[in-house]
Amino acid sequence: MEQLNRADYIEAVKAIKEAIQISRYRAAKLVNKEVLALYYAVGRYISLNSRHASYGSSALRVISDQLQQEIPGLKGFSESSLKRMRKFYEDWSGLIENRPPVADDLNAAIIPFDNQHIIIQPLTVDEFTPEQLQQFLSVPFIHHYEILTKTSTIEERLFYIRQCATQFWTKDKLIANLKADIFHKEAAPNNFQIAISDSRLRDKALQVFREDVVLDFLTLPDPDFVDEKDVELQIVKNIKDFIMALGGDFSFMGNQYRLNVDGEESFIDLLFFNRRLRSLVAVELKSGKFKPEYAGKMNYYLSALDEYVKMPDENPSIGIILCRSMNEKKVEFSFRDMTKPMGVATYHSSSELPEAYKNILPSAEELSKLL
Repeated sequence: MEQLNRADYIEAVKAIKEAIQISRYRAAKLVNKEVLALYYAVGRYISLNSRHASYGSSALRVISDQLQQEIPGLKGFSESSLKRMRKFYEDWSGLIENRPPVADDLNAAIIPFDNQHIIIQPLTVDEFTPEQLQQFLSVPFIHHYEILTKTSTIEERLFYIRQCATQFWTKDKLIANLKADIFHKEAAPNNFQIAISDSRLRDKALQVFREDVVLDFLTLPDPDFVDEKDVELQIVKNIKDFIMALGGDFSFMGNQYRLNVDGEESFIDLLFFNRRLRSLVAVELKSGKFKPEYAGKMNYYLSALDEYVKMPDENPSIGIILCRSMNEKKVEFSFRDMTKPMGVATYHSSSELPEAYKNILPSAEELSKLL
C-alpha cells in the first residue's frame, strides 16, 4: 500500500483539526443556548415564587445549599447565581414571554422542583431579527448579566450583545467598555431618526457608524494643516486598515467615484458598500471643522447615488462626513431638514496627543531647545 508523504500528513491533520474546531464551536453554541434556556426557566420559577409567594429572605440560600447536597459538585447555582437568573428572566420576560407558542414548545423539557415544575422552552423573540437572536443565544450568561446591570435600554443591550458575539469580547473587555459607555460615545451625530423610516435598518445604522475614527496608519506632519488629498491617498493605500477602523462589513468601491448628472460630473471622495446595511456609503473627507454647507453637498451625492447607482433590492444610500472636528449643534441644525440619511464623524491619527495633554507636554521645538 502506498504511504502518505509528509505533505499529505500535514494536510490530513489540518483538515481534521479544522473539523474538530468547527464541531467544538457548534457544540459550545448549542450548550450555551441550552444553558440560557435553563437559567431563564429557573429565573422565572424563582421570580414567581420569591416575588409573589411566601419565600423568606433566606429562601434562595437554603435552596442553593440543598442543591449542592443533592448534586455534589454542582456549579453555577449559588445564592447569588439564582438571583442573577431571576434578573435575567425579569429583564427579558417582556419580550420573551409575549410570543406565540412555537413547535419546539411541545417537546419542552420539564424538570421537577419542589413538587412543582420548571418548563424549559427554547428562547425566541419575535422583535429580533434572526441575526440578533443568534447573537443573543451565543453570548455567555455572565456577559448577559453584566449587560443587564449596566444598561437601561433595549438598544444598548443589543449593541453590547452584538459586540460580544461578533468581537468575541471577554468578560473583562465587556466590563471595561460598559464603564467607558461606548454605546453613547460611538454613535456619530446623524439624522437617522428622521431619515430612515425602517426601525431595524435605523438600529443597524446606529450600531455601524462611530463618532470618532482612529486611523493608526495616518501620518500627519502638521496636524494643524491637513491636506485632504494626502489623507485620501493614505486611506486608499491602506484601505484594509481603514475598513477595519470603520468597523468591518465594508467593501471598497473606489475613490473619486464619478457621478454624472445631466452632463455635469461630481466626484465622491470614497464610496463603500456595507453588507450589514445593504447600503452604499459615501464618505467625504474634510481637513478642518464641520461646515453646514457640507450637509447640502452630501444630500446631493446621496440623491444621485440612489437614482443612478443603487440597485433595486438595496437600501437607501448613507453618507458620512469625516472632519477633523465638529460642533454638534451646527451638525444638528444642518441635518434637521435633510431627507437623506447622513452622519458626521471625526478622525485623527493614533500619534496625535489628546487635547488634555497638549498644554502639559513640551512641543518638539521646546524639546530641541532643552536638548
